[in-house]
Amino acid sequence: MSVEKYLKPSVINQIKRLDLRAQFVVKGFLHGLHASPFHGFSVEFSEHRKYSHGDDLKDIDWQVYAKTDKYYVKKFESETNITGYLVMDLSKSMGYTYEQELNKFDYAICLAAALAYLMVMQQDPVGLITFNDKIRQSLAPKSKRTQLGNLLSLLSKLEPSGTTDFQHSIGQLSAMLKTRSLVMIFSDFLVDEEQTLSALYRLRHGGHDVILFHVLDEAEVSFPFRGVFNMRDPETNEELKIDADGYRKEYTEQIEEFRESLARQCRKSGIDYVPLDTSMQFDRALLEYLLTRRARG
Repeated sequence: MSVEKYLKPSVINQIKRLDLRAQFVVKGFLHGLHASPFHGFSVEFSEHRKYSHGDDLKDIDWQVYAKTDKYYVKKFESETNITGYLVMDLSKSMGYTYEQELNKFDYAICLAAALAYLMVMQQDPVGLITFNDKIRQSLAPKSKRTQLGNLLSLLSKLEPSGTTDFQHSIGQLSAMLKTRSLVMIFSDFLVDEEQTLSALYRLRHGGHDVILFHVLDEAEVSFPFRGVFNMRDPETNEELKIDADGYRKEYTEQIEEFRESLARQCRKSGIDYVPLDTSMQFDRALLEYLLTRRARG
């Protein structure tokens, strides 16, 4: 099986156990790294950072240099571990799919499980927060291997339900976090943009690193509908009858502007923004995590 197949949602959907899904995705991802320009960039170098002007030459790891042709120094103990929180939007809109194998929520859970697996491999503490109109579940971060089982067990039992109050939920999270953390948020962000950004700014002001994994259904991006079509809001059940062919251009322009605007505002605030849809391979999100981890080092 090719590396690409390890990372396709349609293949992952055939694996029913979440722990095996996570291993499958990470295995494919790491295979892909070794065959890519990012060779030497995976978990084996999680204890290193690139040499910077002013670093002591005697700290250079010459074995790493021999493998990569680049200068790396061993990180001090205090620099090494990063506390991560997987923050899952479990509101009802996340349960939507049109014709993909995985709905938005299943897709986000697969990604979160793979990231948890990757973090535990790197001995980084990882915890879990779920929310809709408020925080619903919380699992404190730990780096022990038993944490992975606890986290995956909780993830596999989650069902999307209820409405979203992103600002309130992320405000609760900001108040909970006592030490600088990497906060990875999985959501469709189908809420008021100003309130979303206000909540994110508060997180950043607290000194936390933030990655937004913006998960949309493939149909929400490409709008494949034809003829007269009933659009229904999954959280309010309000219905709107539209002429899909006449509305397509306006819709696709709006969704593109929505994503570009979020990306633009995030960039200004030092927040990493990863636009995804449920047809995309999982490696893009995992690479973003590693890039953020490197930058933090």
